[in-house]
Amino acid sequence: MNPVEPIRDIGKLTAIKRTLRKRSPRDYLLFTLGVNSALRVGDLLRLKVEDVTDGKLKVREFLTLREQKTGKDKRVKLNEAVTEAVDYFIAEAKPKRSDLLFASPRTGKALSRVQVWRLLNKWALDAGITDRIGAHSMRKSWGYQARKQGVPLELIQAKLGHSSPAVTRRYIGITADEIERVEDDVNL
Repeated sequence: MNPVEPIRDIGKLTAIKRTLRKRSPRDYLLFTLGVNSALRVGDLLRLKVEDVTDGKLKVREFLTLREQKTGKDKRVKLNEAVTEAVDYFIAEAKPKRSDLLFASPRTGKALSRVQVWRLLNKWALDAGITDRIGAHSMRKSWGYQARKQGVPLELIQAKLGHSSPAVTRRYIGITADEIERVEDDVNL
């Protein structure tokens, strides 16, 4: 498996969201939740409407799930961007509470990882992104953008469930160029 990159350009990330909002409530929610929650794609694809809403289809404050990969319970705050995307999805798609959030319109079953890979690559290409993109790019983008906003690496490491800061640095794609820029900027 080839490693994939985060979406480093916040403008391109925003452009993808803007385009998807016009095209598909499901895809808009998938991308928005993916880049804001740092969940693995397998965990995203298992979600149902009832996981993110209450009995009246109002967005929950937190999403609670058991991670597929680790078997650990995880609690994720649904921020303002996700809340807006869920509300938009519910208003446009009119799902039942028991429906999958990310179902194929053709089969009604959950999208596959391969389908998500294809979608993400198309969205990235449409936005002019030439980096290698895959399903994990959404999760990596969260970590990369959090780091750019000054979130300490240790908090990002905890959010992503990594065993060490070195794993997190490699995962979110902190490059030698970025390190060199910091070396140039810190002139004591």
